Parts: sequence; structure tokens; C-alpha cells
Amino acid sequence: MQKPVDYEKIEKAAKNRKRILDIVIYAFLTLWAIVVLFPFYWMILTSVKSYGAYNSEYIPKFFTLSPTLQNYADAFTSVPLTRYLLNTLVFAVATTAIMLFVIILAAFAFARLDFKGKNLVFTLFLALMMIPNELVIITNFVTITNLDMRNTFWGLILPSVTSVFYIYLLKENFAQIPDQLYYAAKVDGTSDLRYLLKVMIPICKPTIVTIVILKVIECWNSYVWPRLITDDEAYFLVSNGIQEIRENGFGRENIPAMMAAVVVISVPLVVLFLIFRKKIMEGVSRGGTKG
Repeated sequence: MQKPVDYEKIEKAAKNRKRILDIVIYAFLTLWAIVVLFPFYWMILTSVKSYGAYNSEYIPKFFTLSPTLQNYADAFTSVPLTRYLLNTLVFAVATTAIMLFVIILAAFAFARLDFKGKNLVFTLFLALMMIPNELVIITNFVTITNLDMRNTFWGLILPSVTSVFYIYLLKENFAQIPDQLYYAAKVDGTSDLRYLLKVMIPICKPTIVTIVILKVIECWNSYVWPRLITDDEAYFLVSNGIQEIRENGFGRENIPAMMAAVVVISVPLVVLFLIFRKKIMEGVSRGGTKG
């Protein structure tokens, strides 16, 4: 005679397997988090060690009993760190504002307007993503140099005022808005510009916010182009400023003070990401979902 199935035992075994799997997953995630966050911890730890304490450590210590903020004062007084931060802020805000104006209009044209050769133009536009960035940098460098814009904010800003990827992301987001809304607006006599401002931009606000945040982060971390186009300290961004500190400033000797400068530069991006992380994920997911 066949034994009755013990569903309670099966359910208990399934719960145990799930519990073990959860433990393994969380253990792996915890280990990965430690690996990812350790460089940030070491950076902050080094920045609060005194110069003498840091140099006296034959074996690096993972803690300090006498933290100091003197390194942060040295970072601001020994080099024009405030100027680097202001330059980067101007560069990030101006570049993001101009880029936003350009990509919104471009995305609207590709998503909503009908004109001859639109699909071909958009395909060719996307093909630009296949061009290596090094080739674009060379072309931009020659152009900016010929226009006598080296060591100017315009020379820093102009090559970054558009992005094929952001246009594509926003265009896909605009395309999700039902056509019926557009036709109804046109019947009411609404212009394309008013429809864009009053309907499309508010609906796609999460994606636009995401683009703004990602562009600000991109500008803040920009290194190759500013390093190439500026050799005047008055126009250095934070990334170039840190390189200058490491090569020619106190960073060659005073590692704790250099780490303090790096912490100051990194904090705005970390705070920005922590505040808007949900917006970033929401915007990216909306941009990649059709229907």
C-alpha cells in the first residue's frame, strides 16, 4: 500500500533549502560589499591619520586612535582646491544644461515628428556610437585648437554638449507616450513645443532626472579631455587638480593630505548618488521598457 505524501515534511525541507540559499547569497553579497567599500574606507582612514603617524607605520594599520582633520585644512590651503571645485561645478552645470536642451529637442524630433529620411538619419546617428572615443577626442582637439578655445570654459564644454546614448534613451521614453495624446493636443491647437513642455517632459521626468544625474557624475569624473585641452591651472577641474597634486604638489610627500583632497572631491558624488539612486534606477528601467 502506497504511503501518504508528507507535505509538511516536504514544505519544511523546501524552507530549509531556501534558508541555506539565502545565507549563501547574503554571505556572498556581504563579502562583495566589503571588497567594494574597502578602498573608500582606506581612503577616509588615511585622510585622518597625521603625517608622522602614517610614515611611522611599517605595517599599515586598519584603524587609528588619534584621528586629525589637519590634512583637510592642508588640502585647502596648500593648493587651490576650492578653485578646482568651482571650475568643476561650472563645467558640470553648464554642460548638463546645454546638453539637456539639445537632447530633448533631438529626442522629440526622432520620437514624434515625421520627416523624410528620419529612420535613416537615426540609424546613422546610432552608428556614431561605434566610433572609438579616441578618434572623437583627436577630432575635437584639432577643432577646439583651431578655434583658439584652449584653456577656456567653452573649450571644455562644447565637445560634451550632446550624447547619442542619452538621445536614444530619451527617444525610447518619448516613444512610449500614446500617439492619441499627441493627436488630441493637435486638435486643441497645441503647438509641438507646448506639447513637449506640458506633456512629454512631465511624463518622462524620471528619465530626464536620471540623465541629469549621470551627466553631472560624468562631468565631475572627466579626466582625459580636460587634461588634454587645459594646461592653465586657472581652468583645472578636480580630476586634473588631483593629478597635479600627485605629480607636483604635496601629494608626492604628504599622502594623508592628498587622500583628504580626494575625499573632499568624492563626497559630492557619493551624496548625489545616495539621494537620487532610486530615480536613477527608475529612469533607466523606464527607458528600457516599451509598451
